[in-house]
Amino acid sequence: MIGVYFSGTGNTKYCVEYILKRLDCSGESYAIESDGATFAVKSNNEIVFAYPVYYSNLPKICREFIVNNAELWRGKKIFIIATMGLFSGDGAGCSARLFKKYGAEILGGLHLKMPDCIGDVKLLKKSLDENRKIISETEHKMDLATDIIKNGKYPKEGLNFFYRIAGVFGQRLYFSGKTKHYYIKIRTDESKCVKCGLCVSLCPMSNIGIEGRIVYRDKCTMCYRCFANCPTQAITILGKHVYEQCKFDNYKEKCLYD
Repeated sequence: MIGVYFSGTGNTKYCVEYILKRLDCSGESYAIESDGATFAVKSNNEIVFAYPVYYSNLPKICREFIVNNAELWRGKKIFIIATMGLFSGDGAGCSARLFKKYGAEILGGLHLKMPDCIGDVKLLKKSLDENRKIISETEHKMDLATDIIKNGKYPKEGLNFFYRIAGVFGQRLYFSGKTKHYYIKIRTDESKCVKCGLCVSLCPMSNIGIEGRIVYRDKCTMCYRCFANCPTQAITILGKHVYEQCKFDNYKEKCLYD
């Protein structure tokens, strides 16, 4: 079993690698934007597919990866992990329906709460202690889930009709436009930007360039990777102020060493 994931600020990457390690899998994990992802899918029959949930829906980059590689999924056995900040509804089901359409077998689904990565909306921010607790509780949930999987069963979160109703009426009905198209309203504070190019190199969509100033090419998948890594806090996406640059490595480091 190998992992294929999309992770903006590290939450989902951590979860898929934690699951694989707990299952004693020798397989590696691959970011969907990496060169090795499609080859890994071709070469393996069992896959952990993981992604964050945006507005109870798939990030557009994940939907396109699945659709553009439709021929690869036939006969594959897929366990889906959906990470979330607040609520996911049928987070795992959003990709499960696509995978089934292309001939895959869905082994199960798991919803995992992680620290929210949206650091420019103050309402969503939590304290360090609260985020430590979230991570600890999620690790415990992953421990329980992998124990079940080792006994031949898989959790089925996000996969039935009631989860789907929760996803539709919980968020998707009202915010479908947020994930139907790529986001186009990223802002750069030119007085702070030093044009270091880090955001350009980190963007999974190749959406950012430097043409005398930072420019965006209308293809943002809202992963918050540029926001979280900007050394001068010059970038905002949904909000207008930087309250916290939320990266999993920062939380984990603080959890380990504070």
